[in-house]
Amino acid sequence: MLSRLADVLVPVAGRLTVTTDADAVLAPGSILAANHTSLADPAVVLAALHRLGVRPVVMAAAGLWRIPLLGGALIREGHIPVHRGDPRAAHALDLAADALDAGRLVLIYAEGGIPAREDAAEAAPHPFRSGLARLTERTGAPIVPVGQAGARRITSGSTARQLAGVATAPLRRPRLHVHVSAPLTPTGDRAARTAQAHGAVTAAWRTAAAGLGEPAALAA
Repeated sequence: MLSRLADVLVPVAGRLTVTTDADAVLAPGSILAANHTSLADPAVVLAALHRLGVRPVVMAAAGLWRIPLLGGALIREGHIPVHRGDPRAAHALDLAADALDAGRLVLIYAEGGIPAREDAAEAAPHPFRSGLARLTERTGAPIVPVGQAGARRITSGSTARQLAGVATAPLRRPRLHVHVSAPLTPTGDRAARTAQAHGAVTAAWRTAAAGLGEPAALAA
């Protein structure tokens, strides 16, 4: 339901385009790793993946499960709450591993949060936390890098600016772009795996941002 809903609502808020590498493969049991820039980008990524025929299990902040109606939908569809800074956080990796073993694709945001910035500009992904590398160590699942750009044009900054952004997005209809890169299977220790994944997601983001003419990507 969430993927279908995103594919309906996102085109109202912006003009979404989706590209893939020629050798991109969205195989069952893969980890989708995306950059996180805005409260809007999960919907943007889900809409893009839905167009590619993929409806992933999403690892997301546990607070979303407390929202009426949304929380029930998240439970029904098997999405995974992440209790950051809590002993229960490790259980999220158990659930993700189970989903991968069952052939589901799992979407993870390895940065663990969105930038604390007021502007709507693009920037390279923040350093990754260790959860993604730990999941690959445990499961051997390939990582499919997903780069998204433009979501900050829908909503970013202070609460007031975010509300204003959502309200005006259907009138402005900013350009949005998602790029899916070829999968990789990271190797080495946890730090090396994290660095490889971060580099691949950053490259996917640069492709997406360059497609929008974003200076941050064009200058790289």
